[in-house]
Amino acid sequence: MADFDLVLAGTLALPDRVVEGGFVAVRDGLVAMLGQGAPPQARERHLLGNALILPGAIDAQVHSLSQKDQEDFVWSTRAAAAGGVTTIVDMPYDEGDLVCSAEAVRRKAAHAEATARVDVALYGTVDPSEGAARIPEMVEAGVAGFKFSTFGTDPKRFPRIPPPLLHDCFAAIARTGLAAGVHNENHEAVDDFTARTKAAGIADWRAHGLSRPPLVELLAMGEIYETGALTGCPAHVVHCSLGRGYEMAASYRAQGFAATVEACIHYLVLDEENDVAPLGGRAKINPPIRPRAEVEKLWRHVAAGNVTLVSTDHVAWSEERKTKPEMLLNASGVPGLEIMLPLFVDGALKRGVPLTWAAKLMAENPAKHFRIDHAKGALQIGRDADICVMTPEPFTYDPAATGHTVVGWSPYAGMRLPWRVSSTWLRGRQIFDGSSVLAEPGNGRFVRPPATLAA
Repeated sequence: MADFDLVLAGTLALPDRVVEGGFVAVRDGLVAMLGQGAPPQARERHLLGNALILPGAIDAQVHSLSQKDQEDFVWSTRAAAAGGVTTIVDMPYDEGDLVCSAEAVRRKAAHAEATARVDVALYGTVDPSEGAARIPEMVEAGVAGFKFSTFGTDPKRFPRIPPPLLHDCFAAIARTGLAAGVHNENHEAVDDFTARTKAAGIADWRAHGLSRPPLVELLAMGEIYETGALTGCPAHVVHCSLGRGYEMAASYRAQGFAATVEACIHYLVLDEENDVAPLGGRAKINPPIRPRAEVEKLWRHVAAGNVTLVSTDHVAWSEERKTKPEMLLNASGVPGLEIMLPLFVDGALKRGVPLTWAAKLMAENPAKHFRIDHAKGALQIGRDADICVMTPEPFTYDPAATGHTVVGWSPYAGMRLPWRVSSTWLRGRQIFDGSSVLAEPGNGRFVRPPATLAA
């Protein structure tokens, strides 16, 4: 009689070690055993040779509903399943519906459970006109964190939170056990540098970097971390493109403050010299893609343990919003859910960075950060059996051919990568077989921190 429902045997990539000849056994959707050597019997058993077996990734930053009637959870979580991502944390800036109340959280959670193929956790935010008053009710409704911005793209959908209100929000969140994540660009500085760029007559690909030089990002990070230090709130920078920013975060942690920082995969892959010019609007991201020297600095910070999370900041804008000749008129952001893990593994192998960091930065740390590590983030007994299998099969990424993304473009299209995602498992059930996404809409669940964290 089989002891387990599922056994996968191969090379386990855990946060603290790589186990060759390892296995993970699953029962009732949960991890039931980890081991090395001869794997036990199971109703379903896969001996995968030298394949990598990783915990399913948690993408800490996804914008599924930024463009109305474009992507939604049906498509974002399809790309996630194909990319070995078993949980997404979705941002609160939905077109036509800012997630800034308990009612909005419950509405979005219900929508996710009806349409998502993988599990979903949610960020909440505030309407500046309401202040911090609704933060406790959103915690009770199940948000896993809060997101703000020191820069305002739109007063309703993506508003700037000025310093006094940011302080009030941080103070309210400090009592909940959750973290405050912030978009790190100084609004006044962006406005000024943008005006200078336009006055100089620069409108091509160079305009974006010139409108948001490093000072813009670093000024905002100082504000964010000082606000956290003064309120006792865990302060999280949701995307940092500069080595100096990781040094700042490490300095605050050395002083005893909860200061965390996220590296989006595009900052670890793309560079200004080689990618922005040919990609044009497809490479417009806030903060901007930086020179190759900064990319390599970020990898050194990965290896040094100064990066808390790696995410995508995924948003699948339609092509007409990313292909305008005037760089600054394009929407900001790129899709990445389907390809984050292969990109990270490729970059790590090229630089001798241990693959333990893949498990730590894209599974264990995000689960802890969002307080969902009671169920998610590790190949550990009693946790959800969320698993990604990667095999050494070189491939050229073609988002138009895979059929897993709502848009057929990607800044990573044409890249040759050495390892691919060959299967994904959510709560012990296979949701991707290497070519087809098997999970139907409605397979995903709303994931929330334990209710004991509420204020």
